Amino acid sequence: MAAIRNFPDTKGGNTFDETLFERIAGDLEAQGYSIRPGGLPIDIANLLYSYQQDINERKYANAGIGRGTDFLKTDFVRTDEICWITGESEAGNRWNEWVAKLQSYLNQRLFLGLFSFESHFAHYSPGAYYKRHYDAFRGEANRILSVVTYLNPGWGNTDGGELVLYRDDQDREGIKIVPLYGTLVVFLSEEFPHEVLASARDRYSVAGWFRVNTSINNSIDPPR
Repeated sequence: MAAIRNFPDTKGGNTFDETLFERIAGDLEAQGYSIRPGGLPIDIANLLYSYQQDINERKYANAGIGRGTDFLKTDFVRTDEICWITGESEAGNRWNEWVAKLQSYLNQRLFLGLFSFESHFAHYSPGAYYKRHYDAFRGEANRILSVVTYLNPGWGNTDGGELVLYRDDQDREGIKIVPLYGTLVVFLSEEFPHEVLASARDRYSVAGWFRVNTSINNSIDPPR
């Protein structure tokens, strides 16, 4: 396992989670997005970081756009690589358990109807990027809420790799979010175009999406 050094003390317990969840809910209610530096409990961040550092390169796949039969690999849009989280590891299980608590809280607090969650590790090698895009198209009712957390200890101001969150299609400046270790970003998937800028070093993260139930008859949603 990869060594973990110089990380903050563990934050844990229901009190911390509920306080964080309420702040996220308040942010979503007020502005549609939430940026919480150091928000992910450090024990979960450490597990995810260690597991990701040990992922065999063969488990990564080149990322693309679209789902199911509409999937398309295009370097024009994105050049990262991903590994889906299936829950086969302790890190994946702990992450999924924590996200399930967030899902339950947001459903009770904001009545979002979040039904399922999917997520993957993402690796951006130096120079890799993901150009401006939406995680979901308005009215399709698939991905409702996007969640991103970062696994980059010691990230510096000159390392680049910022997530740029735009308020709408007319916004050209955006909000730049440095991918610091444990930072959480949560936003409404249909509302905010965003992009990942190229970095000067390897950049690691977990990206996930809450979905509503759009299964019809024998057609199960979501396909990958």
